[in-house]
Amino acid sequence: MNAIHTSLLSALLAVALGSCTGPATREPTNLSTVKAEVAAYVNSGNYQVDLADAAAPAKAWITQRSHSGTSKSAVVFDIDETTLSNLGHMKQADWGYQSDSWSKWVMTGKATALTPVREIYQTAKANHVTVFFITGRRESEKAATARNLRQQGMGEYQAIYVRSDASKTPVGLFKTSVRKRITEQGYTIIANIGDQQSDLDGGYAERTFKLPNPFYLIP
Repeated sequence: MNAIHTSLLSALLAVALGSCTGPATREPTNLSTVKAEVAAYVNSGNYQVDLADAAAPAKAWITQRSHSGTSKSAVVFDIDETTLSNLGHMKQADWGYQSDSWSKWVMTGKATALTPVREIYQTAKANHVTVFFITGRRESEKAATARNLRQQGMGEYQAIYVRSDASKTPVGLFKTSVRKRITEQGYTIIANIGDQQSDLDGGYAERTFKLPNPFYLIP
């Protein structure tokens, strides 16, 4: 058998073997597998470790920056999965989202503080830094949110900014516009704390600190 025939036979054999493996798939990781991975991440304690690791530099920066003599320093916090955890609701909902059940959950005021972030809040208060909350929650949920924050030891702040019930403005644009408004009131936002990149993009903060959130994404 000459070299040409040998090469042709090898090529045909490779094609035949390849066809036995079936067509290539674009199937993503099964949703049940992903949910199990998220649950394991939380239950293992790794989520809390990552939260603490993300919070540590924020506390150090706020302490350092607050001693620089800047007047009207401020820290901005997001709420959901930043200062307050909705794990109880998310587990009950099998990591899904439904707007009506979410609103009912918010109105119960049963979300719990994320301890490492409450420590950032306490650091800001101890260093006489003004606290603002900016959240994608709605005006109809504001009173319940304020009560929840107070019950979780974060009841002293300058303002909570929420969206109107009818607003269709993307959350990121809303939060940027509020930070701009805060700076126009003469404040220097030395730190902006959030779990979504959309909490942090848009400027009007000296430093941003991103917390882990494997549960959902808000663009």
